[in-house]
Amino acid sequence: MQSARILFLGLLFAGPLAPAQAQQLQPVQQVPAPSGPSAQPGPSAQWWHGALLVGGVSALMLLDNPVRSFSQSERGDASNGFASGIRHMGQPEVYGTVTLGLLGVGLITRNQRITQAGLHVGGSVALAAGAVYVGKSLLGRSRPDEIGSDGDDFHPLTGRVSMPSGHTALAFGLATSLADDINRPWATVGLYSMAGVVGLSRINDNRHWLTDVVAGAALGIASAKFISGRWTIFGIRAPSFLVGPQGMGVGWHAEF
Repeated sequence: MQSARILFLGLLFAGPLAPAQAQQLQPVQQVPAPSGPSAQPGPSAQWWHGALLVGGVSALMLLDNPVRSFSQSERGDASNGFASGIRHMGQPEVYGTVTLGLLGVGLITRNQRITQAGLHVGGSVALAAGAVYVGKSLLGRSRPDEIGSDGDDFHPLTGRVSMPSGHTALAFGLATSLADDINRPWATVGLYSMAGVVGLSRINDNRHWLTDVVAGAALGIASAKFISGRWTIFGIRAPSFLVGPQGMGVGWHAEF
């Protein structure tokens, strides 16, 4: 069943590019973005974008305790069961399988677009995971299920790991990467909705605050947009994925 899902996902990318399957792969720097608005150069993140994000997350902290109280009052067997299933989208068994599945299908069929999509997913979740690790270490926020935690206790470099939510970041990294490469409205709505529910599942499980989830979603989206080349950060561009008959490689370029 899992193999069928991976094959179906591969066909989503292969469909509009079937003629390319009969061609030998040539080294490329990036798969061109689709025509239309998404083909325009992406925005460059500036310091004030980060300041706005920090300010917005800080303001949302006023809702952390009310949202936790409401979610726990409504928590039951049904919500727990649903949360235990959907959270897998933010775990290796899903994003790892999707990455390897796309790479495998792309290399076997010699479809450059599918292979590139697999590289995008792998790069997105790897970057999101690294950003989450740094954030958790530096912030040291207590989880809501810890005794005495009220959402305001931050203890940097102490091993507390509530902010940002790793499951949410990886789910949004996966969803954003796939949505951008599939480039179809129904896929975008479906993937982002599933990633959003992953975040809600972490609130239901009392493992994260609302703002942990928001911060994780922002990191996941930014990681995927950066890896795909749609965003740049302080002049740093996305890595160039080289795909050819002899293998794959990664190059990096920055402007200062």
